[in-house]
Amino acid sequence: MTNQQYEVAIVGGGTAGITVAAQLAKKMSRADIVIIDPAESHYYQPFWTLVGAGIVQKEDSVRKERDVIPKGVHFLQEEVTSFNLEEKKLVTKNKTEIYFNYLVVAPGIQLLWDQVKGLKEAIGKNGVVSNYSYDYVDDTWESIRDFKGGNAVFTHPNTPIKCGGAPQKIMYLAEEFFRKKGIREKSEVMFFSANPAIFDVEKYRIALEKVVTERNIKTSFRTHLIEIRPETKEAIFENLDTGETKTINYEMIHVTPPMGPPQFIKESKLSDQDGWVDVDPYTLQHKQYPFIFGLGDAANLPTSKTGAAVRKQAPVVVKNLLAVMHGESLKERYNGYSSCPIVTGKGKLVLAEFDYEKHPVETFPFNQAKERYSMYFLKKEILPRFYWQSMLKGRG
Repeated sequence: MTNQQYEVAIVGGGTAGITVAAQLAKKMSRADIVIIDPAESHYYQPFWTLVGAGIVQKEDSVRKERDVIPKGVHFLQEEVTSFNLEEKKLVTKNKTEIYFNYLVVAPGIQLLWDQVKGLKEAIGKNGVVSNYSYDYVDDTWESIRDFKGGNAVFTHPNTPIKCGGAPQKIMYLAEEFFRKKGIREKSEVMFFSANPAIFDVEKYRIALEKVVTERNIKTSFRTHLIEIRPETKEAIFENLDTGETKTINYEMIHVTPPMGPPQFIKESKLSDQDGWVDVDPYTLQHKQYPFIFGLGDAANLPTSKTGAAVRKQAPVVVKNLLAVMHGESLKERYNGYSSCPIVTGKGKLVLAEFDYEKHPVETFPFNQAKERYSMYFLKKEILPRFYWQSMLKGRG
């Protein structure tokens, strides 16, 4: 067992953890900061929609984790298992003890494949695919490319998920490909979502409902996937309001798995009653422990879990954490901003941006609910470069 002491410990080396570390390192001694994460690779996950549609290569979405750690910041490639917040200490699976004065919690979200009966065994085989994993995303394109007709089913689960628009983005791209291939008339494109509508924000909901109608996509809301039967190519769905189930045959099914907070967070004093990191939605300071801040997918913030949200959360965490260090009041506020670039076809994108109140908060001086090539170019070409070259380096 080894003991180490740092001014700031950051749990999680994903988008949120790296961005905070990079910004914090510009304000204080880098040697006082440690990032703890077991990952060997760091992924730009928004690219996986385009990988699943055969537009880009998945290898372009990955870097070595060590290569994105800010220079001079310590990196402990281990898995956190528990916290002792009274002693300001965390313990890893390797029994390493890290003592800290301040803690930033950003471990991300976990995929719960086993919450859908039969999914864990079926994923990546015989038309059961998902863009939510680097290991399986190539199977999505293979299934779309080889599709010859029948039911193409796309799902959105009854849990919070990262990138709430991703389950439908791949559906639009697949439907477009079926039309170009000349098999659309032999195909039924179906979207089953646990949500009450295609999108939470009215402006974008209206625009996307128009897309769905024009392209004859069958939708079923307040419905979620509970079982996959790969031997008969059947998917079992449950209506969340009535409890009734129905069976849908599929030729391909893109599954967005249920998701939840990491187990070590759920079992700690950091979590709320649902297992998420319990922070103030505006200051991002922990509600019980003033020396702790949380952000990203694991935080219990009532907004979409996206990298764009992290971009706005990170500077709030950094400035408010420094304020706590200096005994000052917390002045920075996060307004719930999140963004969802919804690809509706190759070269077409609706850029949804909104806040806690579900009000559009748009960046550009035009109607972003309209499908545009410029916004598609932004997603495909500009945002990935911005991510690697600016955001993760503390300049975003």
